[in-house]
Amino acid sequence: MHLAPGFLLFILVGFQGAPRVAATVVEDFNHVERCKDSLYMGTPPRGIIDFKLKKICQRYADKPRYVTLYDPHKRIPVYSAYTFKKTEGDRRVDYPWMYEPQLAEIDGNGNMLPFPQGYLHMKFEDSQAVLDDYSDVVLYERGHLNPDQHQSDPHDRAATYTLTNVVPEIREFNIGPWREHEERIRVRLNNFCRGTAYIVTGVTTAGHMIRRNNQDRVGIPEDVWSAYCCTEYDRNAPHDVRIRFPSHASLAKNAKESNAVHEMTVQDLENYLKNKMDVDQNLQMFYDNCISPSPLPQYLHHTI
Repeated sequence: MHLAPGFLLFILVGFQGAPRVAATVVEDFNHVERCKDSLYMGTPPRGIIDFKLKKICQRYADKPRYVTLYDPHKRIPVYSAYTFKKTEGDRRVDYPWMYEPQLAEIDGNGNMLPFPQGYLHMKFEDSQAVLDDYSDVVLYERGHLNPDQHQSDPHDRAATYTLTNVVPEIREFNIGPWREHEERIRVRLNNFCRGTAYIVTGVTTAGHMIRRNNQDRVGIPEDVWSAYCCTEYDRNAPHDVRIRFPSHASLAKNAKESNAVHEMTVQDLENYLKNKMDVDQNLQMFYDNCISPSPLPQYLHHTI
C-alpha cells in the first residue's frame, strides 16, 4: 500500500505525545460524558428540527468541552453551546485545526485529529469542511461559534479549533462588529455573572454556498446569533447591565455593510429564528426560559 509522504509525517507527529481530541457523534446530550454539562439544566435548545443533523460532543484530552449541532450537508454547525470561562480575552492562533473522522463514519473511537499535510481521504470532504474550502476565499474568515477568548483553560481553547465549530464569516464582520460583540459579552459576564454562564451561538442560512471545484461546499450564514443564560448575577449591577440578566441575546447580518450587532431579549431572538430556521413553534433556547430563581426575602435569610 502506498502512502503519501505528508500522511507518513502526520502519523509520526501523532505519536509524539500531543493531546488527542475526542469529539464524539452521539444520539443525544443526556449524559455528562456526552457534554450535558455544557447546556443549561443539561437541556439543548428545544424545537430545532434535527433529524438530518449530527450531534457532536466536542471532547479534548478525554474531557467533554462543549456541544455542536452540525449540518453535514451544508458542512457548517447550526450552533455550538458552551459554558463561558472567565478570561483576559487574549486570542491564540497557534493551535492546529481539527477535523472529525466520525462524521465520515471512518473512525469509531471518537478521536478528532489535526488535519494531515497532504493526504486526506475523500470521505472526509463529503461530510464536513476541510482547510481547502477556506484557502482560496478572500472574502471570508473562519468564524468561531465557541470563541477561544471565551475560554481560559488551554485545553478548552484548543478544542475550539475544529472546523465543526466555525462558519464562513465576511472578513469585515468577523474582525469588526462580531469580534467587538464577543469582547463586550466577555467583559459583561466576567464582571457581573456570579455563577455559570451558558452560551448558545448559531447561524441562519439562505442557500448561498462557498464553491470549490465547481461544487457547492460550505454554507454561508446569512445571520449570526447568540444567547446567554446566567441565573446567578450581581443584582447590584448598574441598571443598564442588570436588565440584560439573567438572559439576553444578539443578532447580526453576516455582511460587509449594515452588519451592526443588535442586542435583544432571548424571546425576540426566538421569534425571529422561527421564520429563518428549520424549527417548530416551540423553539426555546434555554430550559424554562432561563428563569432566575427568586432571591429569598431578607427576613428569611436566618432560616437557611
